[in-house]
Amino acid sequence: MNHEQLSVIPLILGAGDVVKGVLILLLLMSITSWGIAFNKWRRYRKARRDAEDFSTAFWGGADMDSMLASIPQRYPNSPLPNIFQAGYREYLRHRRDDSNKSGKLVAGSGLDGIRRALDAALSREMEGLSRHLAFLATVGSTAPFVGLFGTVWGIISAFQGIAMSKSTSLTVVAPGIAEALIATAFGLVAAIPAVVAYNKFTSDLKRMASNMQQFSSEFLNIIARHIKEE
Repeated sequence: MNHEQLSVIPLILGAGDVVKGVLILLLLMSITSWGIAFNKWRRYRKARRDAEDFSTAFWGGADMDSMLASIPQRYPNSPLPNIFQAGYREYLRHRRDDSNKSGKLVAGSGLDGIRRALDAALSREMEGLSRHLAFLATVGSTAPFVGLFGTVWGIISAFQGIAMSKSTSLTVVAPGIAEALIATAFGLVAAIPAVVAYNKFTSDLKRMASNMQQFSSEFLNIIARHIKEE
């Protein structure tokens, strides 16, 4: 039995059409998973840095109008500044359009509108941050089974080859079994990084969601105090 016969590349090239199709599918799933993971890593890292920078400026007493004006240039497509932007713009709109004759903002309707704007912005940001995470979960849960299907099919083909050759020697059996098991290995290679990435990004997303929700509540309290003082 030649050692080269059991190396990975010859086994892949010598695999049947079904097994090759399974390997190609797993390869595409793996490449896509890595692309999503890299994109999420960059997106989440930027979101955390922007959130820290914005929070420092906001709680440092910076003027809200100036912060609102700086968001498109300084924090483009950043979740926490976008939530502030949605809530503060709603506050300004209510001050302009929904005030009574004395020029004061009506507290009840104003706060309800601002709360809805903050909730809607939070939902949009969470949807954007969680996009494609389901694909990682799907790869992590299905890739081993896809690989197992390729293995089962390869073993069936190997046994058919054994029956045709009428020999059960290791020289005849080993290449077919090794070829079949390659699919399981590919399935695990695709699934394990996807599961690790999904768990990490899900944990990061929960922390960011908690921080954004806390900011929304505190911002609403600040606006409520402003309304009472007007």
